[in-house]
Amino acid sequence: MFNLVLVNPQIPNNTGAIGRLCVNAGCALHIIKPIGFDIDEKAVRRAGLDYWEKLDLHVWESIEEFFQKNEINDNAHFATTKTDRPYFDAEFKDGDFIFFGSETAGIPEEILNAHKEKNITIPMTKDGRSLNLAISTGIVLYDAIRQNYSRFKEI
Repeated sequence: MFNLVLVNPQIPNNTGAIGRLCVNAGCALHIIKPIGFDIDEKAVRRAGLDYWEKLDLHVWESIEEFFQKNEINDNAHFATTKTDRPYFDAEFKDGDFIFFGSETAGIPEEILNAHKEKNITIPMTKDGRSLNLAISTGIVLYDAIRQNYSRFKEI
């Protein structure tokens, strides 16, 4: 239904949990290298439990390769703390790509700047600077599903 894109993820447990989330939400997971772990690492499999085998997984060697093979225009959303536009103001459509950056660096600035009108954020208090990556993907993904629930029920 949707495509979650992880740009350079660094923590295997987060990626495993996001893989499990994708299976349960009927989404594809795109992982863009470099990543901070071996994709076959036990921590990834453990966090994904028995879901990992059911995952629609796509691993890309670089962000350039990803953009060459996937047409990205108004069908994408870029999660970042560097915008004021809340995710719940975005209109998600079936097939959209929802990008999340690494736990340490986020989405590269040049990508955010190239798609400024599609940047979204999760509102937080002044006391926090970011949320866990797996939690963030769940928050945004399930709002996208809420907006497209009639289609989701068909899956």
